[in-house]
Amino acid sequence: MGTIKYLTHEEFRKLQLTQIPLIEEVDRVCRKHNIKYTIACGTLLGAVRHKGYIPWDDDADITMLREDYENFRKVAHEMDPSIAFFQDHYNDPEYLWGYAKVRRIGTKFIRVGQEHIHCKTGVAIDIFPLDDCPKSIIGQFFQDIDCFFIRKIPYSRVAKYSTKGLEKLGYSFLSLFSVEKVFRRIEHYAKKSNNSTPNNVRLLSIMSWGKIWRKHPLKQRYSMPKQWFLERAEYDFEGHKFYGIKDYDAFLEFLYGDYMTLPPEDKREPHAPVSDYEF
Repeated sequence: MGTIKYLTHEEFRKLQLTQIPLIEEVDRVCRKHNIKYTIACGTLLGAVRHKGYIPWDDDADITMLREDYENFRKVAHEMDPSIAFFQDHYNDPEYLWGYAKVRRIGTKFIRVGQEHIHCKTGVAIDIFPLDDCPKSIIGQFFQDIDCFFIRKIPYSRVAKYSTKGLEKLGYSFLSLFSVEKVFRRIEHYAKKSNNSTPNNVRLLSIMSWGKIWRKHPLKQRYSMPKQWFLERAEYDFEGHKFYGIKDYDAFLEFLYGDYMTLPPEDKREPHAPVSDYEF
């Protein structure tokens, strides 16, 4: 584990504002090519509740249905190369995650525990592809088991250095499995996903959002309505206009419950500690 570096209030705010041009570049290219995206999760909550970043949120989240995500991958090179670059496992094999990042040129930002991963670094926003789920609850349950390994096998390359005991042993075992096979599983699901199917959707490489923040009944636990990500509205965010989920109330209530109530002060912390940064 690396040494935790603590950002000052001014540095933390600078980190947030350093990400804004990244969202602008994604927005610009998506508007040019009629690609649908939505700000989501804490970024959408920030837009609704704060008209910008949640004061303690250290990153930004963008979602795209798989069809739009693949279209964006094809034109991501049109982002201003002096500002941003698109990163996924295919253009940076040392990058392990099943979603993409758009990183800020000329910056460094390394999470604690990820010092030994040799992918390109930098201040980033997340681009989450959402894939179709089976229509039946049983099918979604078994897909969720598959997603456990899609998530944990790449993460084991980090966790085997930062855990102890049986947990370390488990991650060490998972690290023996091929990351390339994980991405072939993602591709298997991606080929079945497009905007016109009636299926619900989920992010394959992160725990299902229906249970990560709130434990929903089975019929809501493993997937989300695709319509949430097809119907959009513009939101004010740090003085800019970005697309977000039109039915923000249903989405945010699904994720957070009473989302307009601020959490206790001891819960107002960044997502992950930082080992090294420069921006």
